[in-house]
Amino acid sequence: MTQAGCPTREDALALLHEWVENPALRRHCLCVESAMRAYARKLGEDEARWALAGLIHDFDWERHPTADLHPMAGVAILRERGWPEDVCRAVLGHATHSGVPRDTLMARTLFACDELCGFLVACSLVLPDRSLAGVEVASVRKKLRRADFARNVNRDDIVNGAAELGEDLDVHIAFVLDAIRDGREGLGT
Repeated sequence: MTQAGCPTREDALALLHEWVENPALRRHCLCVESAMRAYARKLGEDEARWALAGLIHDFDWERHPTADLHPMAGVAILRERGWPEDVCRAVLGHATHSGVPRDTLMARTLFACDELCGFLVACSLVLPDRSLAGVEVASVRKKLRRADFARNVNRDDIVNGAAELGEDLDVHIAFVLDAIRDGREGLGT
């Protein structure tokens, strides 16, 4: 922890590696971290703090993969370990079923980036080189309309997340895509 009581990125990575074994879930968290950092920069917010929320938002998913436990059980752990309340509330708010309102810009941004990051990675995996470099906004929009593609991704969350941020969906897709491309070192995408 830093002197101000906010965990460091190293603390967050240690937590992620302690709780998450699945490389795809780790990559997802790293993608959301990149998107959150980029949005914080764009909006003049605390990049390190927002990135922490993105990095750990799903850390408890493997142990608590149900709506009645995730992310509430994980946030209980974060609170026990002294994580800041704004990060805890953003993590809670990224899951609509938690009932916690997204009443901060950080929380709305985390919600807007989470499902979209997963969908963008899914879009990259069907390309010949399996790389984010070849993903285009127009193809993402087409795939969003296909119910048979990436079935587990909630399209309403993607659309509603952009709306909650006040962003045009295409602009939001392009921004997040650029953010995770820029942060893709170590992601394997």
